[in-house]
Amino acid sequence: MDAFSTVIRVASHEQHTEAETSSFMSDLLGGRLGVDAYTRYTEQLWFVYRALEDGAESLRDDPVAGPFIQPELMRVAEIERDLAHLLGAGWREAVSALPATRAYAARVAECAASWPGGYVAHHYTRYLGDLSGGQIIRDKAERTWGFERKGDGVRFYVFADISNPAAFKRGYRELLDAIAADDLEKQRIIDECKRAFDFNGAVFRELGEEFPLSA
Repeated sequence: MDAFSTVIRVASHEQHTEAETSSFMSDLLGGRLGVDAYTRYTEQLWFVYRALEDGAESLRDDPVAGPFIQPELMRVAEIERDLAHLLGAGWREAVSALPATRAYAARVAECAASWPGGYVAHHYTRYLGDLSGGQIIRDKAERTWGFERKGDGVRFYVFADISNPAAFKRGYRELLDAIAADDLEKQRIIDECKRAFDFNGAVFRELGEEFPLSA
């Protein structure tokens, strides 16, 4: 039987592609949107990562989710530095969550509180995605809006404490393969992974509605 990390990747491939090819992301990466759209997207990330990382502390000793809680992945402090750079010192008063973002963050918080396996699904979907595709976004943002390389504005994408992302991702997949879950629970985790991509897609759709390209 295939390793769980392979099964989970293949199972969520379709949704992953949909999320990556959303019109908002295509427009953003194509340089067709302004820095305000990038800022708005970064705001949404803050709400989702707060839910992920607020929930992390209580799961540190959990047999299922605990192994995945690794400090070098934590992003909230970096997003906050980016938002301060993008919006200024009063950024906390300026940010707001889209309805899709609120639903997404609420689901993450719910899993963190009551279902460690579900939390792992969201953890995997976000952090492994950021370590991979996130680097493309960082590169585009630096070139499109003139952020300093790996500096303020793109710190979210800079995993300063992970010197070898490929090795880190390998280690993460090994944790997935060794997860303390039976086959039924693994299937539930895969289903939650798909839900996570759907939540992401909904956020992109609402961002697209807020930043339509004039025809």
